[in-house]
Amino acid sequence: MSHEAQKDSGRAHDTTRTTGQPLWRQRNFGVFWAAQTLSVLGDSFALIALPLLVLQATGSVARMGLLTAVGGTAAVAAGVFAGVLVDRVDRRRLLITCDLVRMVLYGSIPLVWLFGPQIWLLYLVLPLCEAVGTFFAVGYVTVVRSLVGTEQLTEANGRLNATAAAAGVLGPLCAGVVAGWAGPAAAVGVDAASFGVSAACLLLVRFRARPADDDGGTARRTGLWRDLRTGVSFLYGHPVLRSLTALLFVFSFLTFGLNDLVIYHLKHDLGHDDRTVGTVMGLGALGTITGALLVARIRRRLGFGWTWPGAVAMCGVAFAGLGWARDVPVVAALSAAFLACVGIAGTCSMSLRQEVTPEHLLGRVTSAFWTLHYSAAPAGAAVLTWAAEHQGTAPVGLVAGGCCVLIAVAALFTPIRRSGRHA
Repeated sequence: MSHEAQKDSGRAHDTTRTTGQPLWRQRNFGVFWAAQTLSVLGDSFALIALPLLVLQATGSVARMGLLTAVGGTAAVAAGVFAGVLVDRVDRRRLLITCDLVRMVLYGSIPLVWLFGPQIWLLYLVLPLCEAVGTFFAVGYVTVVRSLVGTEQLTEANGRLNATAAAAGVLGPLCAGVVAGWAGPAAAVGVDAASFGVSAACLLLVRFRARPADDDGGTARRTGLWRDLRTGVSFLYGHPVLRSLTALLFVFSFLTFGLNDLVIYHLKHDLGHDDRTVGTVMGLGALGTITGALLVARIRRRLGFGWTWPGAVAMCGVAFAGLGWARDVPVVAALSAAFLACVGIAGTCSMSLRQEVTPEHLLGRVTSAFWTLHYSAAPAGAAVLTWAAEHQGTAPVGLVAGGCCVLIAVAALFTPIRRSGRHA
C-alpha cells in the first residue's frame, strides 16, 4: 500500500474509533442487527423456493443452474457501479430503498403464480433482485464500520453472520414446510414480506456521520470512469487484497452453483421431498453459525495468513464428499462443514478489507472486489450444474472440491500467508 494510502487508512481508523461499549449495549447496532436477521430469515425462503419452482416446472438441474447464472450475472454487472453509487449517496436511504424494491419484486411471484407457473417471471425478477441486492450488500458492508468502529469489526461481522445463519437454520426448515404445504411460490411471498420489515427497522437506525473526503470532497465530482478505476487501483496496490481477489475469482467459479447441486442431489439422486431439502439446508446453516461465532477467536490465534487458507482447504474437502454421500445426515453434515468454513474465510476477508480501506473509498473498493472475484461465478454455476446433469454429482463435486484445496495451497505462496498473526 502506498504511503498516502497508509495515511488515509490511519485517518479512517481515527474517525471510526470504537465507543468501548459491548456490542449488545449499542442501540443502533442492535436494531441494524435485528433488521438483517429478519431479512435473512425471509431470504432463506427464496434460497429454497426459487430452485424448487424451476425443478417443479422443468425437472432440470441445468435450468436451475441457468437461473442461478442469470441472477449472478446481473449481480456482477450491478457490482461495477454499486461502489460509485454507495460512496455518493446517503447510505441509509439506499439500504431502505433496496429493501422496498425487493419487497415489490419478490411479492409479484406468488401473485402471478396464482394463475399458473410462469418460469419467464423468475428470469425477470431474480436478475433485478440480485442487482438491487448487490447495491444493498455493498452499502451494508460500508455502514458496519460507522456503527461499531474498526476495533470491533471482526466481532460485529461475526455476530451479524452468526445470527443471520441462525435465521438461515429456521428459514429453510420453514420454507420446506411451506413449500410442501402451500407450494414454493408461497415461500417466496414470505421473503417479500421480510424485506418490508427490514426497511421499517432501518428507519430507526442512525449511522455516524461520514468523515469528509481527504481530497476535500472532490470524490463526489469526479467522473464515473475515474471512480471505477479508483477501487480497482486500491485493490491492485494492496498485496493481500490483490491475491485474495485472484484466488476468490477461481473459488467462486467452482462453488457458486453448490446450492443447486445439493438440492438436485437430494431430490434426483436420493429421491427425497421438499421438506427434506429444507431440513438439510437448515441443518447445514448450523455450520455458518459455528464458523461465525469462532472466526474472531481463530483469527486472533492463528492470524489471517493461516485462517483463510485453512478454511478454504476445508471447504474443498467437504465439497468433494457431498456428491458421494448417500445418507441425508451425511449430506447435512458436509453442507454444515462447507458453510462453516465459507463463513470463516468470508468474514476474515470482509473484515480485513474494511480495516485497511479508507472510509471514503470503502464502497468503491468493496464493489470492485466483489465484481472482480464474482465475475466468473455465473458461468461456473452453469458449468457445474450442466456437468452434474450429464456426469453426475459425485465426480463433479470431487473435481471442484479438489480444485478448492489447490487454491488454499496456492495461497500459502502469496502475501496472504505473510500477512501476519494480527492482519
